[in-house]
Amino acid sequence: MMARHITILGSTGSIGTQALGVLSNYPDRFTIEVLTANNNYRLLADQALKYRPDAVVIGNAEHYQSLKELLAGEPVKVYAGYDAIEQIAGAGNSDTVLASMVGYSGLKPAISAVEAGKIVALANKETLVVAGHLIREKAQQSGSFIIPVDSEHSAIFQCLVGEGENQIEKITLTASGGPFRQLTREQLETVTPALALKHPNWDMGSKVTIDSASLMNKGLEVIEAHWLFGIPASKIEVVIHPQSILHSMVHFSDGSVKAQMGIPDMRVPIIYALAYPDRLVTDLPRLDFATCTNLTFHQPDTDRFRNLALAYQALNAGGNMPCALNSANEVAVASFLCNELKFTQMPELVDYVMNKTIHLSHPSLADLELTDAEGRSQAHTYIRKYSKRL
Repeated sequence: MMARHITILGSTGSIGTQALGVLSNYPDRFTIEVLTANNNYRLLADQALKYRPDAVVIGNAEHYQSLKELLAGEPVKVYAGYDAIEQIAGAGNSDTVLASMVGYSGLKPAISAVEAGKIVALANKETLVVAGHLIREKAQQSGSFIIPVDSEHSAIFQCLVGEGENQIEKITLTASGGPFRQLTREQLETVTPALALKHPNWDMGSKVTIDSASLMNKGLEVIEAHWLFGIPASKIEVVIHPQSILHSMVHFSDGSVKAQMGIPDMRVPIIYALAYPDRLVTDLPRLDFATCTNLTFHQPDTDRFRNLALAYQALNAGGNMPCALNSANEVAVASFLCNELKFTQMPELVDYVMNKTIHLSHPSLADLELTDAEGRSQAHTYIRKYSKRL
C-alpha cells in the first residue's frame, strides 16, 4: 500500500490522540498532513512539533496568536476558525480524513471531506445521525468511501467484507450497558457526573462516556448503522454485553452469524479503518480465551434507560427528528456534567425537545441547521423550567 496522507479532525481528543499514537508506529505507511483542535492549543502545538504536519487549525480563533507563538520558526502553517477546519477537511494533500470531532460540530468538516471524495474514517457518529441521507447522497456523487471507526460499526463492517449481496436478516449491536446497568430507577436519581465518567471497559472522551452510561450512545449507533449499512430499524437490535469482548454481529439468511471479537481497545478499529483493506501487525494486547471465560448477553431495559427507545423513535420518524434528538442530547449531557440536570432528566429533556420539533420529512442542510438551533433553544427552555440543581 502506498503511504496514506492523513488529516485528523479533533487530534487532541481521545480518538485523535490514540490515532496519533498508533500511526507513529508505521512511519512508512502514514504521513500526518493536518491536525485540528477546538480549544487545546497547547497540546495541538506539542503534536505539531512531534508529528510535523503541513498545517494545524485551532477552532477557537482566540487561541490563534498563542498557537502561532508556540510554533514560531517551525515549518507548520497555522490557521484558525471553524470555517478553516471545514475548508481544510476537503483540501490539501491528504487522501484520508479521520473525522473525530465531538458532536454536531463535526458535521460540516465531514461533509467537506466527503464532497472532496476522500476516504473518511468516521469516528463522529453524530454526522450520520444528523444528516445521514445527505452524507450518503454526497458520497455517491463524489466517490468518497466511508469506513466506520466506532468499535461496533467496525465490527459490522468487518463481518460484511467479502459477503457481497448475500442477504442479511439483521445486525446486532452490543453495548456494555455502562456503569449503571444494575441500578434501580431510584438509584439512578442520585448518579453524579464523577460516577458516570468512570466507564468499566472503555477509555473515551467525556461526551461519549456519559452517552454510554445513559444508553444514548447505543441509540445514536443504531441510527448510524442504518445509514452505514442500509439496514432498517426493524433489523437492528441491541444486546447488553458487559464484557465488551464481542463487538457486534451480522445474522445471515442461511442461519449463520458472524461476529468480530477483541479486547476493548479503540486503537484496533482506528488502525483498521486507516489501513483498510490491509491489516497491519500491531503490538496491542491480545484476547486470551484462557482467561476470557464468561461472556454474557441480555436485553436492554428501555424503561430505566429511555434514551435508546427515543433513538429508535427518532429513526423511525426520520427526516429531521434524529437531528432534534442529537441537539437535545448534547445540551443534556453538557448540563448534566455541570450539575444542572439529573441523570434521569436527560431523556426527559430529549423527549421534550422531540415533542416540540416540527417534523420535516426531507430536510436540507439549512433545515437541519435550523432544527439543531431550535432544538438547543428548546433544551435550554426545559432546563430553565424543570431542572433540579444537584
